[in-house]
Amino acid sequence: MRIVQAVFGVFHHFELARELDRRGHLSVIYSTFPWRRLQREGLPHSKVQTFPWVHTPEFLLQRYRIGGQWVSDQLGYANALAFDEWMLRRIPPCDAFIAISGAGLKAGRKVQKNGGIFICDRGSSHQRYQEQIVSEEYRRWGVDLPVTDPRDTVREEKIYEAADLITVPSGFAERSFVEMGVPREKMRRVPYGVRLERFRPVGQPPPDRFEVLFAGGVSLRKGVPYLLEAFARLRHPAKRLRIAGAMRPDLEAVLSRLPQDHVEILGSVSQERMIELMSTSTVMVLPSIEEGLALVQGQAMACGCPVIASTNTGSEDLFTDGVEGFIVPIRDPGAILSRMQQLADDPALRQRMSEAGLIRVKSLGGWKDYGDKWENLLLEATGHGV
Repeated sequence: MRIVQAVFGVFHHFELARELDRRGHLSVIYSTFPWRRLQREGLPHSKVQTFPWVHTPEFLLQRYRIGGQWVSDQLGYANALAFDEWMLRRIPPCDAFIAISGAGLKAGRKVQKNGGIFICDRGSSHQRYQEQIVSEEYRRWGVDLPVTDPRDTVREEKIYEAADLITVPSGFAERSFVEMGVPREKMRRVPYGVRLERFRPVGQPPPDRFEVLFAGGVSLRKGVPYLLEAFARLRHPAKRLRIAGAMRPDLEAVLSRLPQDHVEILGSVSQERMIELMSTSTVMVLPSIEEGLALVQGQAMACGCPVIASTNTGSEDLFTDGVEGFIVPIRDPGAILSRMQQLADDPALRQRMSEAGLIRVKSLGGWKDYGDKWENLLLEATGHGV
């Protein structure tokens, strides 16, 4: 098979690209990051083509918070359109074109016209579903910020309609598409892998403390306020909540209204530090309002850390409620508190969940297993497996 990929930046697409290349299927992967950043991804330069001219200034302006949301929206939308036009002029004949959602509308149609299939790979829930549920969250907290550029939503839905297949990483994400009117037969679920060779226990949580970890973007979308409210009510003489991740403007706007005793906001941390935090935490809590499948869940399990996660994180695709961790409703600090308190009151339960998680994550597999699932999907979709 001849497979072409397209991605804004990196995401999980370079994990897939390495697996497809190892199997002899990858023709090229297009990215909006410069080659200097992509060299570390382990693919030969001949298989990677880059269009960094719009994404790089967008990234830098966001990083240093210059220009505000309006400028970011303009550059983001311009990047999607320019990247698509750039690919349209150079995409080679292929059996399948896998483009991260938002990329490749014109290029995808060209592939279809030439006999190939166009696959939209969406890492989160349906764009309009996401926009609606996060907008609702902003209203709940009185935050007056745009969730997304409306033009992005229109473009995403055009891509969903044009694509032959849409791949998502979890049952939650798949249900969001069906709820928004996308035919179920168009959907394919391919859960992400975990780098088991990298994520492993490197320590233990202190037995006399209750260490809670949050890992990810610190935002309203991630449900951070509900965790802070639950943690404030947790009964333990030596408790601490560590929040690891970049702070988003929407959460900054409400942070002063939220309890923060015994809370440490660490900001972004290195992967090595994250492994240490996961290994030495009693539990990781991820109360997201919406996301496709949070990679940090499998990573925490691989480090021996039980997980409390909301229903909208893809948790059901990773572990069983009450066995390796707990699954709770969204926007429910009472449920989060109840499960944290259960672990605080029963250290043996935490140990059982830790051991069960280590076993379960191995059965989920690493990125090689992810590549196997994709290869089977592509063989079936392109007719090469017949």
